[in-house]
Amino acid sequence: MEKFPAQFIAATHEFCTYDKYVSAPHLRKSFALEKGIKTAEILITGLGFYELHVNGKVVSKLLAPYISAPNDLVYYDKYDLAPYLQEGENVIGLILGNGMQNAFGGSTWEFELAPWRSAPKTALGLTVTYENGESFELQSDASFVTSPSPIYFDDLRCGEYYDARLEQKGWSEPGFDATGWTPALLATSPGGEKRLCTAEPIVVTEELITVAIEKLENGYRYDFGVNDAGLCRLQITGTPGQEIILTHGEHILPDGTMVRNDSFQPPGYTQVDKYICKGGGVETYIPRFTYHGFRYVIVTGITEEQATKELLTYCVMHSDLTERGGFSCSDPIANKLQELTRRSTLANFHYFPTDCPHREKNGWTGDAAVSAEHTLLNLAPEASYREWLRSVRKAQREDGALPGIVPTGGWGFEWGNGPAWDCALTVLPYYTYMYRGDKTILEENGTAIFRYLHYINRNLNEDGLVELGLGDWCPPGRDAGGYKAPVLLTDTITCYDIASKAYDIFDALGWSNELLYTDELIGRLRTAIGEHLIDNDTALALGNCQTSQAMALYHDFFNEWDKRKAQEQLLRMINEMGDHIDTGILGARVIFHVLSDMGQSDLAYKMICRPEYPSYGNWVARGATSLWEDFHETEERTASRNHHFFGDISNWFISRVVGIRYGKLREYLHDGVLPIAPSFIKALDYAEGFHIAPEGKISVKWTRKSDTEVELYVEVPAGLEYRVELDIDWEIESENGCIYSCVHSIDD
Repeated sequence: MEKFPAQFIAATHEFCTYDKYVSAPHLRKSFALEKGIKTAEILITGLGFYELHVNGKVVSKLLAPYISAPNDLVYYDKYDLAPYLQEGENVIGLILGNGMQNAFGGSTWEFELAPWRSAPKTALGLTVTYENGESFELQSDASFVTSPSPIYFDDLRCGEYYDARLEQKGWSEPGFDATGWTPALLATSPGGEKRLCTAEPIVVTEELITVAIEKLENGYRYDFGVNDAGLCRLQITGTPGQEIILTHGEHILPDGTMVRNDSFQPPGYTQVDKYICKGGGVETYIPRFTYHGFRYVIVTGITEEQATKELLTYCVMHSDLTERGGFSCSDPIANKLQELTRRSTLANFHYFPTDCPHREKNGWTGDAAVSAEHTLLNLAPEASYREWLRSVRKAQREDGALPGIVPTGGWGFEWGNGPAWDCALTVLPYYTYMYRGDKTILEENGTAIFRYLHYINRNLNEDGLVELGLGDWCPPGRDAGGYKAPVLLTDTITCYDIASKAYDIFDALGWSNELLYTDELIGRLRTAIGEHLIDNDTALALGNCQTSQAMALYHDFFNEWDKRKAQEQLLRMINEMGDHIDTGILGARVIFHVLSDMGQSDLAYKMICRPEYPSYGNWVARGATSLWEDFHETEERTASRNHHFFGDISNWFISRVVGIRYGKLREYLHDGVLPIAPSFIKALDYAEGFHIAPEGKISVKWTRKSDTEVELYVEVPAGLEYRVELDIDWEIESENGCIYSCVHSIDD
């Protein structure tokens, strides 16, 4: 078990605000080491962020150590410093950023009222062992000395301001004269549990150069071609005192205005970095304690000669999640949508799933829930999921209630939550287990899930239904909360789904008492839904809309003899919309899977990929390079251009079009046999995909030979049993090992 250093130090007790800037501090400690260093290990935290220097070299990860509520969890990092240390004088240097410790740019969510708010602080412990068996230890204390850094303003959501004229050359190197630096102040230790961070680090994965530079009245607009997340590296030969301002934005309106999404911070602060040149040669700068979501950057304060392609480089940043799946086909629109989903999922993953990199950077639970399955199919988020779920459990109240955002300073219990968001606590462990087979995440979250079931039980109304929070967010053409599906229906069905998944979790864990309680709750919810939300005479779910009907069908709430009529009702609703989608994020998560279950995958594909509004294909037709938050017909109404919560289409592409249904492998009905269940979409000549499961890589490809014949190729790792399942109007004519000849057996 790690022995975490507990003594925190700070440079000042004053913290930065919009009204009074307080510089990010330097901290420095010089110490001597003997010859024969064998090992050297440091445990270090920074609240909010730190950048660690050793003998002049940066050795820390980006945005270290993690983003959490420090009253709940205090994260440390461990580094091997042996390669950086030397005999004689050595120096540890730190720069501290505000991060979550002073997240004043998040006042919309009341982070400025957080009980832990303070100036940045740090704690560290270095242990060096020598080859002769002796050792040396160093702990953070008042012997560290401090000085303001050139970073005179920093905020996770706003940006960073840097005055290069204030640089102190060699400040973190041996031999530096620290005269005038002041002793560090002892600071109080936060109350959160101390942990070593095991989430994947944030890394730069790609560097982009601008595709276009446009001269404006007040500067130059750089276009990098795609809307992503990260930072710009500035490289300039400037004059002393020259101030360069970088203003980042997502998209351009028809009138040429760059949209900045600045409704959450004071005017002029959102996504702005500033750099003041020292002069005397080439200067390079990249912010340390923020990141942005953007495609465009307006640069002011430069000359025409300085406005070159080399001025800015887009450093794309996100958690270092390994690729685990993919999809491609003969339709460039579907391929582009797969690309957009991947980009938005990663751009919105900085230690945990967030809602948008340009505006909020919050861990909205509902966003994470609806994206869990497609993220697990495409990427490897399970370590980061486990870490974030610790924060979710810490944020849960004693009565079982959950906030809408995690981490939180207390905001999100009165608005922004509800079962459709709270379900992340259950959905993430459930799907992680289904896709990875490791019960650890179930064991860690089982008790919190059970507490939430009690919360549901206490909040049933007299009819046994639930109506607590947010509903089918962002339906086409409406404001975000302008639902067609009643919250009473979406909440209650979601509660049923939570309880059903919890039952499977408790069953996998062998928790018998929890199983009995959960089984009774499932029965009560199912009865209440059948009596009050389903009209068996008309085969309609309450709300008479695509989301209500699709959710009721997906969770099997129609009697067997009414299901066909209920399916016909859904087709009627879709037809009345001209075969367009008319759902928010909850309906979009299920409707295409329901259509595939009905043998209507061609219709689902049309609804997704058609270029006419509203559709995902319409985003592509309008130049989208990432998934949008909503479906609006005019550019002015579109809120965000980088959300992942409509991304389950990637799951549908891989699991339904290609047919890799790995998430079903551990379900009781499949009993360890992998279903390969492709849909031979008429609009496609071929489709292929893969998923890297714990057993190995699963690859499926199908190619159309004629209108009535398709060749299917399946490759699975040794020892994994699979079964090919085709739509009712297709059958396997012949097979040769892993190659199947499939024919259309029923005339259209």
